[in-house]
Amino acid sequence: MANIILLFLCLIIGILIQRIKAFPKNTSAVLNQYILFIALPAMALHYLPKVQLSLDLLLPASIAWLSFGLAFILFNILGKIFGWSKKLIGCLILTAGLGNTSFVGIPIIQALFGDEGLETLIIVDLPGTFVVFSTLGIITATLYSNQKKSNDGSILKKMLSFPPLIAFLVGISLAIFKIDFPEALSTVFKQLAITISPIALISVGFQLRFKTYSKHFKFLALGLFFQLILFPAIIFGIFYGILNQTDLVAKVCIIESAMAPMITAAILSNANGLKPELSNMMVGYGIPISFITIGIWYVIIEHIFI
Repeated sequence: MANIILLFLCLIIGILIQRIKAFPKNTSAVLNQYILFIALPAMALHYLPKVQLSLDLLLPASIAWLSFGLAFILFNILGKIFGWSKKLIGCLILTAGLGNTSFVGIPIIQALFGDEGLETLIIVDLPGTFVVFSTLGIITATLYSNQKKSNDGSILKKMLSFPPLIAFLVGISLAIFKIDFPEALSTVFKQLAITISPIALISVGFQLRFKTYSKHFKFLALGLFFQLILFPAIIFGIFYGILNQTDLVAKVCIIESAMAPMITAAILSNANGLKPELSNMMVGYGIPISFITIGIWYVIIEHIFI
């Protein structure tokens, strides 16, 4: 219960400080950079060396790839049928195809499943969401904004200089060789990782914006339907209907698949001129709505997964 209270309290704090002039407009950018460069890598370095590697981790790691791939196929097909612009298609692929598996996902998973759930979340998030964002996301933003293609070296450089990915590579290497950091250092990493939840939620709250009218509402509804209902239903069907898997890993994967749009993906969409208004709406409406849909998915899996 304390984690749930913390979740909503920090979100509200973020919304309230939008109105306080002492907080500059780039407050959320600074908080996000702290999470990406310090807290999230620390989390990876604490949990990953302790992970027992097995083939069972392949599905959690593939969730973001599956989500992005399905979004790419679906919105390209619909775009051709209805004559949508490339920028609209690209916006929907980026914002509906990438979930907020860290900034929003970490505090929610921690609140619902405790620290044990974070071990699966790390696998969903780092080799999944962040690698997809750093590769396919950048390529998509470039292609659908009619810019010149980024060369392979540029994309590879961006990937290998991304702190969470570096931490993932270090952590997974230690896991492979069954080596862990000294207890004191691992504890330091854990303490830094603890800061993710409150700071991430304050950052999310600070960025939330709502519009009462927009011509993009029908596309907003379509994008959120895919991300909050259709795709988690597919993941639910895979775990429950095909694999008959109902353990903690399955639960975390389903909840992670139901996360709201990734804030960083919306920023990338904005930076490339891919319908900035719709990108902001996907995040602004998607995050609060996702709290309701995630709650519904949680009730479903807790009643069915015994």
